[in-house]
Formats: sequence, structure tokens, C-alpha cells
Amino acid sequence: MSREVQPLGRFAPMPDGLAAVILPRAHDIGGLEVRRALPSQERQMVGPFVFFDQVGPGEFLRGQGLDVRPHPHVGLSTVTYLFEGAIRHRDSLGTNQSIVAGDVNWMTAGAGIVHSERTATEDRSRRNRLFGLQSWVAMPRSMEEVAPSFFHHAAATLPVAEDGQVRLRLIAGSGWGLRSPVETVSELFYADAAVASGATLPLPDGYEERAAYVLEGGVELGGEFFAAGRLLVFHPRNQLAIRAGRDGARLLLLGGAPMDGPRHLFWNFVSSSRERIEQAKADWVAGRFARVPGDEAEFVPLPDARNAHRPATQTVAEGSPTS
Repeated sequence: MSREVQPLGRFAPMPDGLAAVILPRAHDIGGLEVRRALPSQERQMVGPFVFFDQVGPGEFLRGQGLDVRPHPHVGLSTVTYLFEGAIRHRDSLGTNQSIVAGDVNWMTAGAGIVHSERTATEDRSRRNRLFGLQSWVAMPRSMEEVAPSFFHHAAATLPVAEDGQVRLRLIAGSGWGLRSPVETVSELFYADAAVASGATLPLPDGYEERAAYVLEGGVELGGEFFAAGRLLVFHPRNQLAIRAGRDGARLLLLGGAPMDGPRHLFWNFVSSSRERIEQAKADWVAGRFARVPGDEAEFVPLPDARNAHRPATQTVAEGSPTS
């Protein structure tokens, strides 16, 4: 019989195949609970994934909604994926795009972009729910200063594999014999899987760094049970399969090759260079970033250094819906 693993201390033994079990830190943003799994003390990154937040589930009252004012990014791609609700994305490229459940918004900041994320006016006329994920994908050094871009992919365009016990949608990258139409600048995988009670799902081969976030239900691995709200980080190259618990499991699977060196994080900026971070900070304060058409009246000011990400640390700061 498996037993549930309680929060693991830093030096607690791990089941075979597991390198770390990360318990996300929960915080409140405007009445919406956000759980941050990356970066953490245990791991700054998994493959190119340098940031991973669960947003909600939560409900806004009539007349209320998400209001993330315009804010900048450099050196990364943001990936937004929803289970419930809708968000209106605007950016300094002139994009005005709604994302709903099952869709993917992939925004590459590169040399710099500004965006806002809000609940649309029509959705505020009633109670509205929001539940989703936002992750950041760090870019290879050679690509950190590419021109910014934005791509929206409707749910129907994402490949799905299903066998009666497992239903897997590939959000980005390649794995399990599928390839997503979402264009990436590095080899990675990012998938949303629903696994029936007692069924197993193998991790994809060919990736050195791999992890699984247990969104709902629970999973068994090496005789241990892991409930929802944990990020399981696996040892490289092990051939592993995850078994869903008696109530089944909803998993987000992610990973890729190790990055080409460490990354520095401050607020919404990611770079291999500390100097680039300082330049981005100065550019935002001086107003040198482009504005967001249709959302120009407000912006998020640069936070105090004590209240923003530092290299290899993780502190909450206002920015994207989860940062």
C-alpha cells in the first residue's frame, strides 16, 4: 500500500527517480490565490522553464476581474494556458487577443515587450472564474535579444493523444509521438494530461530535465503517493512512468535540455547578463519601453529590489498576472 508523502525536508530521502519535490509558495493577488513552483530553493529551472505559477481557481464578483497593468519583459517567453475563464491580452506590438480555456498565448519578449492582462468588460457583467497556468521559458543566450513577437494558438490546433485511460494535449514542443504547432526556440515539452485511476503515463525520452506538476488528484511513484499541489522533479535519463492514484490525476508535464548557463531574475526580467537586467530596469524607469495601444493610462512601476526576484531566489513582485 502506498503512503502519502508529507512535505519533505531539505535532506529527506527521495523515492527512486525523484530529484526534488517542490511545494509551491501560495500568495494572494487581488483575491486570487497564486501558487509558485518555480523558481524555488530546490530548483531555479527545469530545462528552459524558469517560472511556473498556478493561478486560481478563483471567482471574481460581478463588476470585478483581473487587472494586471502594463509591465515589461526581456529575455524570455511567457506561456499562458487556461482551464477556466478568459483573459484579454494587449501588448506593445499592438496585439489585442482574448485567451480562453485550452488556448495558448506564447509571447516572446526578447529585446523587450510591454503587455497587460485584464478581464474583458463583457466578462465583468457577471461572476467570472479564472483558473490557469503561466510559465516563463528562458531563451538561449544567442536568442535573448531577438525581436519581440506574440502568437495565439486556439485549443483545437493543439495535438491530442487519447487511449481511454490517458488524454494528453501537447501545449508546446514534442513528446509522446506528437509535435505542437507552437513555435519554440529550444527543444522542450509541455503537456496537459488527464490520467484515469490506476493508469500510467510514461515520461518522454530524449530530455535531460523533466518534471510533473500535480494539478488535481494524486500520483504514485516508487511506492509513495503525492497529492495535488506538488512539482515532482525527476533524475535525468531515468525511464519512468507515473501512476495515477485512486481518484485519477491531472498533470502538467514539462522539461527540456539544461540551459546554457545560469539566468538572473529581477521582477519580470530574465537574462544571462546582470548588466542587461540593470539596463532593462533603467529603460523602464526612463520610459524607453514602447507603450501598449489601448491600455496607456496605467503601468506597473519598477519595484524596490527587496520586493523583486533576485538571482536564484524567489520573492513575489507585481507584474504578469502571477509575478
